[in-house]
Amino acid sequence: MLVVSQEEMMREKVASRIVVLLVVLLFVGNALNYVDRQVLALLKPTLEAEFGWTDTDYAHLGATFQIAAAAALLGVGWFVDRLGVRLAYGIAIAVWSAAGMAHALAASVQQFVAARVVLAVGESVSTPAGLKAASIYLPARQRNVAIGLINTAPNIGAIITPLLIPPFAIAFGWKAAFIVTGSLGFIWLAFWWPTMRGIKPLHHVAERAPVRWGEMLSDRRTWAVAGAKAFTDCVWWFVLFWMPDFFNRAFGMDQADLGWPIAIIFLLAALGAITSGGLYPILLGRGYSVNRARKMSMLFFAVTVLIMLFALQTDNPWLAAVFIGFGLFAHQGFSTNIFGMAADIVPSARMASVIAVGAVAGNLSGTAMIEFAGWSLDSGLGYGPIFAICSVAYLCALAFIHLIVPDLQLED
Repeated sequence: MLVVSQEEMMREKVASRIVVLLVVLLFVGNALNYVDRQVLALLKPTLEAEFGWTDTDYAHLGATFQIAAAAALLGVGWFVDRLGVRLAYGIAIAVWSAAGMAHALAASVQQFVAARVVLAVGESVSTPAGLKAASIYLPARQRNVAIGLINTAPNIGAIITPLLIPPFAIAFGWKAAFIVTGSLGFIWLAFWWPTMRGIKPLHHVAERAPVRWGEMLSDRRTWAVAGAKAFTDCVWWFVLFWMPDFFNRAFGMDQADLGWPIAIIFLLAALGAITSGGLYPILLGRGYSVNRARKMSMLFFAVTVLIMLFALQTDNPWLAAVFIGFGLFAHQGFSTNIFGMAADIVPSARMASVIAVGAVAGNLSGTAMIEFAGWSLDSGLGYGPIFAICSVAYLCALAFIHLIVPDLQLED
């Protein structure tokens, strides 16, 4: 009996380590997703000179990426739910890593755009696959914290990338920057395949399931997630795509220096993602209902976003970075609560599909924001109107959620 008990304990330890490794791989995969896409924004001055872009041209390039991702996301939920996380995520990261490296081969704007489109299609799988994995492999008590950690990953990628890529590109050229960042995904794959062979879904959850689109699209919970993402993701895409230009334009910082304020912004965003996963269970522990705890958490972060507006009132770039960083701190807190809400109220069998619908909405609103920013800058209106939209977006999102689903209830 003792031998059997020891064997069982050993199996439990191995299973626990595999789960930890899974969360680490999801974290790293999501970080690489944002490393590859952020390189373009950081190299904007160099690429602008090489390709002769205006602000509107640059906005169109970003909008093309967003539209391609949104179009791909229409099929991503089906892709992940039908193939399963292991195969779907593995294929996706191979595609987007190859596309990232292909930027270095671009000899014209058209070829550059083609590489961005393929990159967008591959990267669109990351979030739905990651949240699907958390939903089917992790018990409910661990899920919210794990989602917070996974949601931190884009910020870590966005902290490291501006510190390393601009000086690397200055030393070795912009093409080398795309080749090196793209190749990291293939290293990740070497760990992904053996890890996923050693992990099994929770006993009551199917890894693969048919997608019933009519049932999903008629469910108010689907639209609560989609609407919240539409209101808030536009802020994230604006900051990710335009902040290097903001610091270059507003404070005269060149490519070699602007990485530091960007790193500060995403460091604060990372802190938001890490800490936000704990607020909801704290409120539950104090006796709040699921509905009240989730919405009070969202309200806290929605009000905190208002700090972003102060970035336009200072002449100090570091202080501006802190104000914008607190805005992204709050964005990540709100975003973690959207994902946590989805994991709580959406059936696991359609989780990836619902998250994909939300990502489509977020990408389309991000496209509109990116295009609006380019128009606002070329029209002489500056960044003021864009920051104003950012400040009220989260309060609007919370109001929409409450209107669509007045009482959030755990899915059995």
